[in-house]
Amino acid sequence: MTVDNEFILYLDGRELGRGAEWRELFDFDITPLLSPGQHTLAVSARNSFSYAGFLFGLHIQLEDGSVIQIKSDESWRVVPDGQRDWKRATRAEAAWPGATIIAAFGSDPWRDTPINVNVMPVLHPIELRFWQMGWFQALSLSVCGLVILFSVWLMAQLALHKKERLLLERERARIAMDIHDDLGSRMTQLVLHGEVLQNDLAPKSDLRNQLDVICDDARRMLSTLDEILWAVNPRRDTLSDFSSYVCGYVEDALKHTSIECRFDVDSEVSGVALDMPVRRMLLMAIKETLNNAVKYSAASELLLGIKCFGKKLTVVVQDDGKGFDAKSVRPGRHGLKNMAQRMDELGGTCVVVSEPGKGCRVEFSLALKPSRKRPFARISKSNSLPSVASENESVPTSSSVANQ
Repeated sequence: MTVDNEFILYLDGRELGRGAEWRELFDFDITPLLSPGQHTLAVSARNSFSYAGFLFGLHIQLEDGSVIQIKSDESWRVVPDGQRDWKRATRAEAAWPGATIIAAFGSDPWRDTPINVNVMPVLHPIELRFWQMGWFQALSLSVCGLVILFSVWLMAQLALHKKERLLLERERARIAMDIHDDLGSRMTQLVLHGEVLQNDLAPKSDLRNQLDVICDDARRMLSTLDEILWAVNPRRDTLSDFSSYVCGYVEDALKHTSIECRFDVDSEVSGVALDMPVRRMLLMAIKETLNNAVKYSAASELLLGIKCFGKKLTVVVQDDGKGFDAKSVRPGRHGLKNMAQRMDELGGTCVVVSEPGKGCRVEFSLALKPSRKRPFARISKSNSLPSVASENESVPTSSSVANQ
């Protein structure tokens, strides 16, 4: 084929080649592209000046030996300007005019022999991989959309969780403040009134002895109240505060005994979060161990160690007392079962090592959560959490042609 002056050849909408010299012929072998069925040939032809012409010839030999000849004649249809998808059209519209024969090939003005025949490269069908298929691309887009929706849902849940945590911390702070301001002050007044009444009574009076019992119970209740305030207060949710409180508690519990206490506390634990349930359960386990040491160990020295190795917290309570044989301990004795159960609820472990005459070592191990910032920390001063502390705590802060 050739066109005066330039052309683009299409088969089923796919470009096969181009030419821009009307005195030369362009030879295309489209055998690999012609699968059984209907096909559409289309040519985009352009002319710059003088004559405008289109020459085309196609020879097809079928497997049964029959031959199909297609040439440029009246069967070709001229596509009007502005028509869309004409390159792939399987049927010409009735309004499309037929091609006009100017002259037969070899007649004027194409009577001269072509100066050259250009053999065009043989083209092969385009092989599409599965990731180039429409169904795969649609599936990929759907998966991406689902991932985005799931991510948005997770972000919304995270924001809601942060808001709930903030509200919970505010409520905890309010409860702690109410307990401190109301119950704490009332219990303190009861102790003061009891002491005043004691001074007015005879030293060996029965009533004075009863007041002594009442005052002691009130003081122990104040101590328990102080522990509850420490557990509830959201400003104490760090391992540093936990270590300080436990050391103070152990020191206070042993000051009326002959047991000397040594502390081995890791100094780099301030940024680790320790939520209220964890602090409470750990404290109860340590208290149980301490009570056992005071009651049964007959020790002269007790070691409290709090260490943080990466994301693992280890608390050790060790005494140099008389120890015991762990295999001969009756079920329920020394609260060993309770301590193990508390640590199991936290996802940790409790290891007790003891031999007669070699003291006892209790080790609590727990995986820590990563440090976290308080949600919505940038809040106005009027909405900030109130500070709560007990008395013993400190506060931190063209034209076209086509053929079918």
